[in-house]
Amino acid sequence: MKRLICLILAGLLLILPSSACAPKEKTPLVVFAAGSLMKPFSDLEKAFESANPDIDVRAEYHGSIQVMRHVTDLHEDIDLVATADLSLIPQLMYAVNDPDTGKPYADWAIAMASNKLSIAYTPESKYASEINAENWWEVLSRPDVKVGLSDPRFDAVGYRMMMVFALAQKETGQATLFDDFLRDQFQRPVRLIDLGDQQIIRIPELLETTADSRIMMRGSSVALIALLQSGEVDYAFEYDSVIRQHGFERLELPDSLNLGNPDFEADYASVTVRLDFKRFKTVDPVFKGELIRYGLTIPSSAPNPDAATRFIQFLYSEAGQKVMQDNYHPLILPMTVDHPELLPPALQEMTG
Repeated sequence: MKRLICLILAGLLLILPSSACAPKEKTPLVVFAAGSLMKPFSDLEKAFESANPDIDVRAEYHGSIQVMRHVTDLHEDIDLVATADLSLIPQLMYAVNDPDTGKPYADWAIAMASNKLSIAYTPESKYASEINAENWWEVLSRPDVKVGLSDPRFDAVGYRMMMVFALAQKETGQATLFDDFLRDQFQRPVRLIDLGDQQIIRIPELLETTADSRIMMRGSSVALIALLQSGEVDYAFEYDSVIRQHGFERLELPDSLNLGNPDFEADYASVTVRLDFKRFKTVDPVFKGELIRYGLTIPSSAPNPDAATRFIQFLYSEAGQKVMQDNYHPLILPMTVDHPELLPPALQEMTG
């Protein structure tokens, strides 16, 4: 009706201020999320904008570590952070202060969802009819098999994949399982230090594959999807939800290895990944084997925290829960948060 009145007035050659008929500018909501959330969050974006026409969601997807760096190191204006590793938020945002405010980049985190690691492949993958839960590490180590790897310096799937191999070595008692897969694949080796009850994986600062490597490395796990679809790689570790979203063949790993079963948290904790470089300016991140939990927070530096709060409210609404469920990535319910008293007031009433 307002636009119709403006057109009628224009036909009568009446001159009005340009703002009188201009559409109202939308509030931008900048979301940085783990690549494995691309499909469900893209669906959420459409549903949320339909229900909130005054907000324009602007989403970017990266490896989880890179998501953190955009806030804490690159100081970009980001309203909402969603990472595939909940522990990254306290480790990299609580411990680092925004130079503009002197306050931590965040002081609360929602445990949004869980997941588990599986192996994705296609019917055309080499040895697709042979691979199973008892021989997968041997198949992936064969010289004619191409394997996709997300960079463990940037992406949680990358360092979690390393953990799975270390856990498998311990569980099977095969002392060379880890090295059989990674030997001669990188110009500088990834090392596994076995201390008996604890295994430490050390990843070098410069992680480049050798010229004849059977490993193809990319910055995030979702970047491996195209390689699988084109047949450039035979196998790739992915989150179970991502494999199901894209319809790949799926090899489920035992619960003792897949980082998705809370009954095995003590076993997962026997593996630690250390990065032998300082990618972050003020912290030295160490990634501990633990149950996969996704994290969600609003940075203290967010330009539009109210819009971010409305997005979280929508995420936990019946409509938002359905979007996540339809994408094989259900939320942890009721909402679970480490410091509920620090949540925005509109979210506090949503905690269990």
